[in-house]
Amino acid sequence: MARIPPATLGRYLLYGNLPTTGCLLRPRAWQTTSTRGNTMSRTERLVLSTCSRRGLQSISRATTAASETPVHVPLRKQLKDEAKQLKASGKKKKKNVSNQVVPGWELTVGIEIHAQLNTPRKLFSPAATSFNDDPNTHVAYFDLATPGSQPIFQKETLVPALRAALALNCAIQPTSRFDRKHYFHWDQPSGYQITQYYEPFARDGHIQLQPRDGIALEDKDGLRVGIKQVQMEQDTAKTLAQPDKVHWIDFNRVGAPLIEIITHPDIHHPATAAAFVRKVQTILNATDACVSGMEAGGLRADVNVSVRRTDDPSAPLGQRTEIKNLSSFKAVEDAIIAERDRQIAVLESGGRIEGETRGWSIGATETRRLRGKEGEVDYRYMPDPDLAPVVIGDDLVAHLRDTMGQLPDAEVNELISEFALSPKDALALVAVDGGMRVEYFWNVVDALRQRLESRPDRDTARDTACFQLAANWILHELGRLTADRAGTDDLADQHLGLTSDGECERVPAAHLADIIFFLHSGDVTAKIAKELLWVVFRGTIPCEYAGVRELLDKEGLWFKELSECEYEALADQVVEGQEHIVRQFAAADGSKYPEGKLMWLVGQMIRLGSEERINPQSAARVLRRLLEEKYVPALKLE
Repeated sequence: MARIPPATLGRYLLYGNLPTTGCLLRPRAWQTTSTRGNTMSRTERLVLSTCSRRGLQSISRATTAASETPVHVPLRKQLKDEAKQLKASGKKKKKNVSNQVVPGWELTVGIEIHAQLNTPRKLFSPAATSFNDDPNTHVAYFDLATPGSQPIFQKETLVPALRAALALNCAIQPTSRFDRKHYFHWDQPSGYQITQYYEPFARDGHIQLQPRDGIALEDKDGLRVGIKQVQMEQDTAKTLAQPDKVHWIDFNRVGAPLIEIITHPDIHHPATAAAFVRKVQTILNATDACVSGMEAGGLRADVNVSVRRTDDPSAPLGQRTEIKNLSSFKAVEDAIIAERDRQIAVLESGGRIEGETRGWSIGATETRRLRGKEGEVDYRYMPDPDLAPVVIGDDLVAHLRDTMGQLPDAEVNELISEFALSPKDALALVAVDGGMRVEYFWNVVDALRQRLESRPDRDTARDTACFQLAANWILHELGRLTADRAGTDDLADQHLGLTSDGECERVPAAHLADIIFFLHSGDVTAKIAKELLWVVFRGTIPCEYAGVRELLDKEGLWFKELSECEYEALADQVVEGQEHIVRQFAAADGSKYPEGKLMWLVGQMIRLGSEERINPQSAARVLRRLLEEKYVPALKLE
């Protein structure tokens, strides 16, 4: 039986990097790969797992020099936990919008973003990248630093990294090199991390932030945030904290390819920092460079925060502190506000800011100290002797730049100019579902254009209104399908099934285009349209119906509006006995017309008549005409 030699096991125990009990979570279904001897057999992994039980607790207590990777918590749960903690503490949450500036002080923020690249293999081993697979099922020899294993640069990981750097307006370096960053922690079996510290593959980029991106009001018309460099590096293992200071380790994430985006200290307001991270995530999704965003743990941010007094603009920046592993846009803003306020309080009380690494918990009101930085941390960087330089040809860069496609800012501009969408809705369409929602919108628009061509009274204004209705439904009504029905259906029912090519498995673009077209044309009511959407989502259109039109035909669901005379008869019934309301219309001038009373009367018409045959706009039009021509003049004659 194959086994790990005793010398190898002794090496893991000696350096405190032995895989811990996470290896025993699910020992089945091990994935094996076969590239140049860099993979482990199932037996060898089980041997490591068994040995890890004995060494786990002593290792976790002895290793204090590095912080642990936090367990990812879904954003919705984070917000709920925060609200509970604030309520329990009796503290009222301050609105961030009023917390962007402290008089007499200037805040300076620099950001480091780590994003996992969209690649099937790890950076230096053939093992597959994974997010939610069984723990320790995608681990190669090199990932665990098994003696004799060598890093093999997976060239395909360079392509999404280059796309990201180009979208961030960076200059691609013809030659870049990998370095070893040394530190000892259980999440890094080799005792060092391979990164590009001295010679990264991209430098000197920038992002232009605009007011619509959600920046602080104090930044007015926007600002440009410089990007110092973008570098490739490998990720660490995932630490799962357990009771009694025990930690489980999942090595699936070791060696996953990352890019680290390092900004210049150009940001001075917390909301702008959060807007920057949000925009970076949108850009990385749009270029298909990264697998997921903060919501799924595929993007993490570290922020460097410092403050100084504003009475001396020539004074150097204050001592900075670093807040690690922020996992949501809200956490970025809240943590910066808390750390800024803490530093100001320390300085105003006569103290001094220590260089240190700090942490942030959802629902907290203060950052917490993780470890100190008495001086610059000595990671003993050295060129990696096992990896050759990465040489990037100009032809590859030119090809990727030419095939980049439309970036989010340009697409938002197009949505606003072509369909008169609000900046908020345009941004939401581009950002939601990693860009798949806006692709779905374009498919629905194409289908709507085909249907609108058959309308005899077609005009540009009505077409634009139809497209705006489609955007509204795609943003809001589709979301309600999964939100409002939560708890009533199977888990499978809670997903729309959007695809990267802009289709939706649960609500095909053609079906939604039919519903929107019939609703906008007045052929169905809003109530029927929403019920149709639900029927399509559930897949319950009877098999004998080819689509939405056939369903409407055979079930008799077309809107058959009341005639003008029928509307007038309803209005007469509603107004009878309501002389006090009619007097308000008689006394009204142009600036004080009682619209609320008018709509109340319309509501009475809908209740009295047949709801499925009443158009509220038509009812209001008829009622207003009768008030002006019949009811008010009759009242004045009395």
